[in-house]
Amino acid sequence: MMEKFDDGALRTPYYLIDESLLKHNLEILQDVAERSGAKILLAQKAFSMFAVYPLLNQYLAGTAASGLYEARLGHEYFGGETHVFSPAFREDEFAEILRYADHVVFNSPAQVKKFAPQAKAAGKEVGIRINPECSTQEGHAIYDPCAVGSRLGTTLANFDESILPLLDGMHFHTLCEQNSDDLETTLKAFEEKFGKYLPDLKWLNLGGGHHITRKDYDLERLVKLIIHLKETYNLQVYLEPGEAVVLNAGFLVTSVLETMHNGMDIAILDTSAACHMPDVLEMPYRPPLYNEQKDNPPYTYRLGGPTCLAGDIIGDYGFSQRLKAGDRLVFLDMALYTMVKNNTFNGMPLPMIVLKHLDGSFEIVRRFGYEDFKNRLS
Repeated sequence: MMEKFDDGALRTPYYLIDESLLKHNLEILQDVAERSGAKILLAQKAFSMFAVYPLLNQYLAGTAASGLYEARLGHEYFGGETHVFSPAFREDEFAEILRYADHVVFNSPAQVKKFAPQAKAAGKEVGIRINPECSTQEGHAIYDPCAVGSRLGTTLANFDESILPLLDGMHFHTLCEQNSDDLETTLKAFEEKFGKYLPDLKWLNLGGGHHITRKDYDLERLVKLIIHLKETYNLQVYLEPGEAVVLNAGFLVTSVLETMHNGMDIAILDTSAACHMPDVLEMPYRPPLYNEQKDNPPYTYRLGGPTCLAGDIIGDYGFSQRLKAGDRLVFLDMALYTMVKNNTFNGMPLPMIVLKHLDGSFEIVRRFGYEDFKNRLS
């Protein structure tokens, strides 16, 4: 079945992005936007492969950035609207950010007072990130902006009404891989605390973490919530998903370098959890594997990387036959939070980036080598 991913000639490891699967996600997002009136942005923090921006910008309204470099990338290669948020902006970068951003979202009233006059003078729209103090996370504490002591967003107790004349909109982002029922819960808490300010604003950004393109996602509830906001407060609503744009549209193809046994069967791959899929260790999670034997597998292998890190383990997986050096394995859902987070620890080469076009052809978009490793160090 490897012909679905390559012809066996490409050197592993490599990331493979499938345009047809991307298009499937984009059509779902476009349908939501058209039925609800929302504008949907690409959150570049999850996926910044600008080689496919010409496809994405046919369906999405623009990009969301977390700082100067992402803002510039979105402005230069995607177009449309460029939104940027940072927990704290640097004074020596802010003028350049204003060259690229259309909407600037601040984290606190103090940041609004410090930077908003400059942004408004440049003709930019200004917003503030809100912490509605409504945690809906289960198992992803590291991604919970509503946790006690969170540095992300302004709570009602810390909101300063004197900044209202400077604001065009508000923003909250509290979800991570969640359905629209959690958005509804959060939105109720937000409206109870901050709804009184919405009639005087132009827009509300509901952030990311919406798993809109997942099969079990309740699209009708999402559309209903957005229409409620538009009709109640006369607002433009924004969503900025990252994962939903590329969910299940990417793969990481790897080869077995060696097998061994130490209380269990072990396979060492030419890809690394620590280097090429850091969320496996950081989140943590177990990535799905193509053709994994899940029910009573005759063979189980612990898959690990070739680095010196003892914990460079991807997970334990079942197989219908024994693995051997040279076998190719394919990890699924590898578009999001992989390329944007990977690193060259231990001098590990970065995987190639390969694009599978709509016509089924493969294009090597980028190769990485020694110079990419060396030039980060001195």
